[in-house]
Amino acid sequence: MIEAPHNFAASRAAERQNPPMLSRVVAVALLTLASRGVAAQPSTVAVAAAANLTYAVSALNDEFSRSAPDTRVTVTLGSSGNLFAQITHGAPFDVFLSADTNYPRQLIDAQAAVPESLLVFATGRLVLWTARENLKLDDIAGAIRSPAVAKVAIAQPAIAPYGRAAVNALSHLGVYAVAEPKLVVGENIAQTAQFVETGNADCGFVALSLLSAGPLARIGRWVEVTPAEYGEVSLDHAAVITEHGKSNAAAAGFVAFLRSPAAKRILESYGYRVP
Repeated sequence: MIEAPHNFAASRAAERQNPPMLSRVVAVALLTLASRGVAAQPSTVAVAAAANLTYAVSALNDEFSRSAPDTRVTVTLGSSGNLFAQITHGAPFDVFLSADTNYPRQLIDAQAAVPESLLVFATGRLVLWTARENLKLDDIAGAIRSPAVAKVAIAQPAIAPYGRAAVNALSHLGVYAVAEPKLVVGENIAQTAQFVETGNADCGFVALSLLSAGPLARIGRWVEVTPAEYGEVSLDHAAVITEHGKSNAAAAGFVAFLRSPAAKRILESYGYRVP
């Protein structure tokens, strides 16, 4: 597990003008659990987070620490499907941040997560991205068909919601048959972006959140894939407290924090849409 050390500077001035709001959001969650007989003591919150949150979750953790300085948040990143499998097999995560709502709902159905804790906190955005300056992306279908594109990166659709959305988009645009022999598949969306960054793929379908800040922000160009183009696949991101974390008051505090204006501003700055 890694501890997210990223310093997030944006929105500091606004938050300083009204610091009690965030504190109240977290305090209510902690007091609610305390009233049920759970001691609200300094602790660690183990978070399993979808890889598209790589940069955003560091900023969220930094902001959360302002209202809960005695709580240490550790983060494990991976594909939503792989993290789901780890949780179902007993991995000791307190909170699951998935790139869709299906995996958290399956945990609830399996009695491996707390039903009332389910929270849709953001909606991801899928883009086609290239690091090649000479590759035009204005027409997504045309770019996929182009002889200049030999490799197209996607995340593993069996375990990554962004990968499923990419497959749906290719099918909707009528170019899946053309794209299939060109596909290179990443285990998660972060690895998919790495394929494009390193030139192992000419372009790839990645999460906008990976390109909005951090080392990839100034590389190449991207065009957004509209939700209509990937159809029934939802990129609504959901948080849920696991069965392991149900007695951890700080886990409830972290999920409550995701509802706060400060968290929403951070998520928007990383390219997410928020409720």
